[in-house]
Amino acid sequence: MKVAIVGASGAVGQEFLRILDERNFPIDELLLFGSERSAGTKYNFRGKEIEVRLLRHGNDFRDIDIAFTSAGGATSKEFAEDITRYGAVMIDNSSAFRMDDDVPLVVPECNAEDALKRPRGIIANPNCTTIMMVVCLQPIENISHIKRIRVASYQSASGAGAAAMAELQQQYREIIEEGEVKTIDKFAHQLAYNVIPQIDVFQPNGYTKEEMKMYHETRKIMHTDARCSSMCVRVSSLRSHSESVWIETESPVSVEQAREAFAAAPGITLKDDPANLVYPMPLDTAGRDDIFVGRVRKDIADDCGLTFWLSGDQIRKGAALNAVQIAEYLVKVGDVK
Repeated sequence: MKVAIVGASGAVGQEFLRILDERNFPIDELLLFGSERSAGTKYNFRGKEIEVRLLRHGNDFRDIDIAFTSAGGATSKEFAEDITRYGAVMIDNSSAFRMDDDVPLVVPECNAEDALKRPRGIIANPNCTTIMMVVCLQPIENISHIKRIRVASYQSASGAGAAAMAELQQQYREIIEEGEVKTIDKFAHQLAYNVIPQIDVFQPNGYTKEEMKMYHETRKIMHTDARCSSMCVRVSSLRSHSESVWIETESPVSVEQAREAFAAAPGITLKDDPANLVYPMPLDTAGRDDIFVGRVRKDIADDCGLTFWLSGDQIRKGAALNAVQIAEYLVKVGDVK
């Protein structure tokens, strides 16, 4: 198995390296690619030092079986043909191809089989907030069809990348040392001691691009007619996103049914004991593979409603881990060249 990582020096690229090693993914040779800025950088993987190659047009992907790409949508679009030309499966973490009809959008807990139909050789990895939510929606969908979804997300600095995490830490240092924030670059406003009710750019309907991703991607992944209304907010936690989710099902689902479904579902850890102040929080879910669910309640405004809270590491399950799980599925069913 010959594997490539494009964007190896970024936050998700680094997470790819850790997860592939931790999960003992079958790799005979690993190639790393990056921009001019990261080319020449060396990373250790399973006791070997691997140098990042400059990503360029040509035949560098001739013998690659699986390529994980996380270098931004523009790069993915520019190099997709180079990557897939000789049969490599491109598992792309950008938004470049997610809504293309001929590119499957996959969360293995929901629609792993969709990964087998990829006429362009590309499989899209969904948006992080969508991934975490649909993992938790699927067990409920298996009980009763979900008609409507309302969600408020609380997204950490890491969702904007490693530089954004560093900026948040720098802002707190500046507040402590100088009494005011001087570094505002990765976000529209100061994030330290603040929340920003905007992630990505606003669309004509008043929703942001991030919020519309949750609408469209959920429908594609789950093959559903459910409508999803969201409010995506940047908060000053460093890593792990959280979401408050309200759903309306066709027939009522009890709290007991929901808890049992969450507890039995792959990729979910139920952490729900509010009497003892036990519920998921970003500090606890950072660095973990599962999505953690708590605060499971009936929606007192809707007889067919249910509400719950989730928290998960969006760099892992929300990005790198989900992509690796897609690759694991392809290896399991023997669907790589």
